[in-house]
Amino acid sequence: MGRGAGALSRAAGRGSGSVIGGHAILAIDPAALGVLAGGRQVVLVSGTNGKTTTTKLLAAGLAAPDGGRRPVVTNLLGANMPAGLAAALAAGPAGAPAVLEVDEAWLGRVAAQVRPSVLVLLNLSRDQLDRNNEVRHVAQRWRQACLEATGAVVVANSDDPLVAWAAGKAARVIWVGAGLRWRNDATGCPDCGGTVLFSEGTDDWSCQKCGFSRPQPDIWLATGTAGARAEFAAGESHPLQLRLPGRCNQANAVMAMAGVLGAGGTPGPALAAMAAVAEVAGRYATFDLVGVRARLLLAKNPAGWAEVFDMLAPAPTPVVIAINARTADGHDPSWLWDVPFEALRGRPAIATGERGLDLAVRLHYAQVDHELVPDLVEAVQAAGKRGRAEGTGTGTGTGHVQVDVVANYTSFHQLLARLGRAPGTPGAARAGEAARAGEAATPGAPTAGRGVGL
Repeated sequence: MGRGAGALSRAAGRGSGSVIGGHAILAIDPAALGVLAGGRQVVLVSGTNGKTTTTKLLAAGLAAPDGGRRPVVTNLLGANMPAGLAAALAAGPAGAPAVLEVDEAWLGRVAAQVRPSVLVLLNLSRDQLDRNNEVRHVAQRWRQACLEATGAVVVANSDDPLVAWAAGKAARVIWVGAGLRWRNDATGCPDCGGTVLFSEGTDDWSCQKCGFSRPQPDIWLATGTAGARAEFAAGESHPLQLRLPGRCNQANAVMAMAGVLGAGGTPGPALAAMAAVAEVAGRYATFDLVGVRARLLLAKNPAGWAEVFDMLAPAPTPVVIAINARTADGHDPSWLWDVPFEALRGRPAIATGERGLDLAVRLHYAQVDHELVPDLVEAVQAAGKRGRAEGTGTGTGTGHVQVDVVANYTSFHQLLARLGRAPGTPGAARAGEAARAGEAATPGAPTAGRGVGL
């Protein structure tokens, strides 16, 4: 019934079918999630940012034990609440291991049903406060989930105080020093309410009141002139040779590698498989549009933007910023005022999307040279025109003008659809789940939600 409902959805052009199919499954058998997970190894990945990319990397690594290949079930379309997870498990081969991205507010309930062998906890920061309440409430639910998942290996980012506190109740933890650039949501101690201070120039942190401090990592991301590496406390070291850009993706890869280790795999073959991943559900892909070569990036909260700034091509390369505020984005765009857009000074910016005017006001106060172009495709073309005037077409190898496009969820997938690149796109699954689920992302909350992640 689930597969049939999904097929009808695709035939009608209503999306990928991964949400409606899962709803059909759960309507017939509310316990189907646990049944479908039975007899297979399950890895759950959750966090505010990086879930989708880490899930893709981890699935690639787990599919390549000792250099071989095996099927791995995963929700690549990004539907990360129970309906989407049920559809993904039902579509996969019986007994195959599963790597599933899970909305952070649903992690505890999903873990109780599927009994994972590994939980990968990336980070926690403010995102969609209209549905997720205060960040520490999510950390409390994670802490309870770790306490109850007695058979799971927890892979936790030791550089995030909220994650470290949540994982502290786990029976077995692999601590990973993945870094935490955005620290504004982690300055209050989750244990006593005191002040958490971060050491200047290091990743160490501690509470000044109760002494709660950073766990010593078993594995950490090391960067330097010799390139990025995954370093082990036991002395082992592995180079990271990724096609995905940015320090955040190096951190995602180290977390994914630790997840493979928790599932019984080995780092060498896993990292080799991850090196082949070039894009993730449209992220980091480039497209040509009437003489414009545009690279598509996704960012939807201050923590995500803190990482994206480092991925942008050097000034004066133009940047298009697309902002919506639909259910799948969070209805409140006030987070724009927490993003240091002042870093964009010296390059032309195009504000677009359904909340492009809100963005334009923020760019005005950041003193960023910008213009407002409501239509997404026209915004990319306008950026190309500005880039041509700035002479940023050199070096692309095609004669095209180079621009970067940074968008949040629904604007990201609207643009993919406009470009004809994404029939039944990953974003359609995730946004559709939020719009049609009829269930709150936060159990007991009155509003529907969707998955979150860079």
